[in-house]
Amino acid sequence: MSTKAPNPVDKYVGSRVRMRRIMLGMSQEKLGEALGLTFQQIQKYEKGTNRVGASRIQQISEILQVPVSFLFEGGPSTTAGVEGEGASPTYVSDFLATSEGLALTRAFTRISDAKLGCRFALAAGGYACVGCAKSHRNGPHTSLEARHAHDC
Repeated sequence: MSTKAPNPVDKYVGSRVRMRRIMLGMSQEKLGEALGLTFQQIQKYEKGTNRVGASRIQQISEILQVPVSFLFEGGPSTTAGVEGEGASPTYVSDFLATSEGLALTRAFTRISDAKLGCRFALAAGGYACVGCAKSHRNGPHTSLEARHAHDC
């Protein structure tokens, strides 16, 4: 009996669920209870072992207080050979799914100085400014003028 490798999209969505769950300080058990599932099922979703259906993705996004698109942002493209819009290298996603990556993300979001937060976002190649909470889907700020065009 051969074991099938998890689909890269399923694995990525699962890692995003895990990242957001941990950012909220929510246990697998608590998420499972909210969904009417066991924590083992949540583990399988987070590892990409089991696929998550559309209605379940909707429920998860509501519980985790994020839009459904958050679970797919930066993930692998379904079009062969073409990177998705806003795709980030796999190593970044893999790192952000670790406890160290989550700790870094939490620390980053606690930066209260808008200009400093924006500079960190630029240096890290980030796509959102901490101070102004504006998302820059076309990429990070690329110049001082662009950074200060919206007072961050």
